[in-house]
Amino acid sequence: MYRQEEPEINLEQLLERLRNFAGRFRLGGGGGNAFPLIVFAVFGVALLIWLGTGFYTVDPGEQAALRRVGKFDNTQGPGLHWFWPAPIGTRAIVNVQEVRRLEVGVRGSTPVLAESLMITGDENIVDAQLVVQYDISRALLECSDGTVVVPGQACPPGTTSRVLTAIEQFLFRSADSDGVILKSAAESALRQVVGQRDIDDVLTELKEEVQAEVKELLQRELDLYQTGINVREVKLQNVLAPAQVQDAFDDVVKAQEDRERIIRLAEAYEADILPRALGAAQKTIEAAAAFRAERIAIATGEAARFTSVLDEFRNSEEVTRQRLYLEAMEEILPNITKFIVASDSGGNLIQFLPLSGTAAPTQFPPTQQPPPQSQP
Repeated sequence: MYRQEEPEINLEQLLERLRNFAGRFRLGGGGGNAFPLIVFAVFGVALLIWLGTGFYTVDPGEQAALRRVGKFDNTQGPGLHWFWPAPIGTRAIVNVQEVRRLEVGVRGSTPVLAESLMITGDENIVDAQLVVQYDISRALLECSDGTVVVPGQACPPGTTSRVLTAIEQFLFRSADSDGVILKSAAESALRQVVGQRDIDDVLTELKEEVQAEVKELLQRELDLYQTGINVREVKLQNVLAPAQVQDAFDDVVKAQEDRERIIRLAEAYEADILPRALGAAQKTIEAAAAFRAERIAIATGEAARFTSVLDEFRNSEEVTRQRLYLEAMEEILPNITKFIVASDSGGNLIQFLPLSGTAAPTQFPPTQQPPPQSQP
């Protein structure tokens, strides 16, 4: 999970070596005035070496948590840094971008029934296996009154806040390097969500909703414990019914899959037939509109023609009446030879006009008139 930077120099061992060296120097008979200088020189070199051990590097994607005299001091990002060496200061470097994985109810390919078996909301037993992917990047806000809020929320009025980094929470607030808190919180969130739903929701229909609820509840619990863990994804792996009723549940799943397939086929048929029906309806509407326009135009023309005939009739009523009479007779007697006799021909001859185009005008003999009677 993280690497602890160990002190490279033990001061007690260094001082013991200096005393041994000074004792040998006295026994050798050297000058007494040079001894303090040598001690200070050796001490200065040791001090420089000790201060040099305060340099350290942080790789990309990592953060260093610094403690001074056992108390958290600060965090440092990637790069070369210096901080007080041990025993004054210590540092722990954590990879905050590494995606870690936690399994609940399974270890590799081996199921762990003590973790995976749980009761659903409709009092059925289900075997649910969960995989959680997470990293150490969940920062919080710590208010001056001691409360902690998630990003996006504000501290109570009249209080100040500071950023509570993820690495500070992970190392010094929850100290969950072994993942015990995370595992317990994940199992608790899964059992709580599954215990509120029917078994069909977990097995088939609403797995996505179950995963989303587990993720939200798990993140809320981890924030409450101040672990600094950010839940990236929650996935339900194998969700099975008890072995005794597995065949029946398989039949139910198959029936539901068939239902979904039939629904998709019906939706495809609807998508195909509906545009056709709309097109046919639009075509009928346009044809009706064209027929309407045609009938209106015809009626308007007939009305105009009748109006013109009426105007002519009013100008010459007798001629128009005679013409209408002749046209009516033409329609009533289409195959009969017709003769038009002038009423004002005068004389004793009845004159007529042959309309066939071949007959000549025919004259009839005059009729005898009775003698005039004398007046008394």
